[in-house]
Amino acid sequence: MTDSAWKTPFWPEGVPHTIDGYEFPIFKFLDDSAKNYPDNTFTIFNGASKTYAQVKDTADRVANFLSGKGIKKGDKVALFLPNLPQFPEILFGILKAGAVSVNCNPVYTAPELHHQLKDSQSKIVFCMDHPLFYPNTVKAIEGTDVDTIILCNIKSYLPKFKAFLGGLLGKIPKADKRDPRHLMFDDIVAQSQPDPPDITINPKEDTAVMLYTAGTTGLPKGAELTHANFTFDVLTVHTWAQFIHGDGKKPEQMYKGDFHSFLGVLPWYHSFGITSALLLSSFLGAQLICIPDPRAGKPPFTEVLKAVQKYKPTFMPAVPTIFVAFANHVLLNNYDLSSLMGCFSGGAPLPPEVCKQFEEKTGSIIFEAYGLTETAPAASGNPTFKETRKIGSIGFPFPGTDIKILDMEDATKEMPQGEDGEIAISGPQVMKGYWNREDANKESFVNIDKKRFFLTGDIGNIDKDGYIFITDRKKDMILVGGFNVYPREVEDILYTHPKVELVAVVGIPDEKSGETVKAFIKLKEGKTATKEDIVAFSKENMAGYKRPKLIEFRDEIPVSNVGKVLRRVLRDEEIKG
Repeated sequence: MTDSAWKTPFWPEGVPHTIDGYEFPIFKFLDDSAKNYPDNTFTIFNGASKTYAQVKDTADRVANFLSGKGIKKGDKVALFLPNLPQFPEILFGILKAGAVSVNCNPVYTAPELHHQLKDSQSKIVFCMDHPLFYPNTVKAIEGTDVDTIILCNIKSYLPKFKAFLGGLLGKIPKADKRDPRHLMFDDIVAQSQPDPPDITINPKEDTAVMLYTAGTTGLPKGAELTHANFTFDVLTVHTWAQFIHGDGKKPEQMYKGDFHSFLGVLPWYHSFGITSALLLSSFLGAQLICIPDPRAGKPPFTEVLKAVQKYKPTFMPAVPTIFVAFANHVLLNNYDLSSLMGCFSGGAPLPPEVCKQFEEKTGSIIFEAYGLTETAPAASGNPTFKETRKIGSIGFPFPGTDIKILDMEDATKEMPQGEDGEIAISGPQVMKGYWNREDANKESFVNIDKKRFFLTGDIGNIDKDGYIFITDRKKDMILVGGFNVYPREVEDILYTHPKVELVAVVGIPDEKSGETVKAFIKLKEGKTATKEDIVAFSKENMAGYKRPKLIEFRDEIPVSNVGKVLRRVLRDEEIKG
């Protein structure tokens, strides 16, 4: 497939095929918006807001503090937070100090967090002042290079009355017991000057953020994403996403200034959330609505519906499970969601009926896109015009991006148009590589026509009109609500249960989450266990989305002649059954 294939008659009008001017540090987004729109609201949280000038001031103080603590260019600083207003302040502060932000999933257990902190060689970790997050962090830093924990309490980020009332009633979360050696975020900000160190950033070479992923298989490894990986993707998404900003107007790029507002339902520790919400809003000088838990409320997702009606976001990047939750919410008609102009869907296939229902009820448009943690993440997308999109497709490569369909047995050979093969991506958004994993880098990249392509592990094809379709996954990765679950990682944890002899984990189709995790378990001879035992063990040792929701005990689990567990046999049996 040559680049000319993307010169399709369905390419969105007015969108260039290349993007320039993206080689600058990520924190320039914040600095430029603070200069041009100092009084614009950046973050909104529970009715309280922070302006761009205020966020920049705090970020500069964080950078000054980190520099004073001896953090140098290239050092790792971990962020273990949900979507709180401190997140962008700390993220930009880390980058302004020249350090690398190691973004950690806030629902991780202590062992899972420990792996990331130890592997990344992080020196400082920011965590939420919370009765669960803080103790997990304290346990996780044992045996790592982390020497400082900084706790972030939400009280100072609430409206004064809510902060007073919450403090009075004890409803503001905080750790039950704090080690006096650990610092409070508000204190370090107050005691530091808004004077970041003078550093020089090479946008294409210097790692900005390290995100942990297992790629297509194996235990999590750190994907090193540079400043330019993210700045390119932000500018590309802004160029690609064109919406009608008023009656009778033609589709245009999203306006800069105070027009747009982003709903932050995707976690910002993830590449999808950080690029399409946090960084894109900072580039536009737009509002960012902090949603730490989109499932909050009775029934679930009610609070986020209230937030849409109250704050009137214009743009919502989300995974399909959120669109499913919105479209099927029993109270949906009680809320006004008409402010939503556009939605960015990724992480899993979007059911066409869900897309139709959501658009009918909101007047918005959903455009599907495709990418991976390793591509920061956006690599391709459907046009944002209903006339030229194909629902179910991941559209065309974004400007400046090349996508090829390669032979699954020989990655140097390109497949004919229309035939399935492995999707490979080349472009400025493709990561630098996996941290300290040359073995994984050799397996994950191939050079074709003097270009470096990342092998995604996904199988797809390109139709006669140039639209890309994903047909399967090369490996056994499970997608639960847009999150990657790796069978081996879950199996390795279950193997630590004293009664488990053999285990196989597979993904089973699920209408709500895309897939659900099922564990087939063979117990050791003479041992007994219940499903409740396994559920309780999983709850203690792995994040919620990884935990097996279905458990089946078997006397035997199918294996190959060389003893390899045959997951596909189990999956096929389950689907047929």
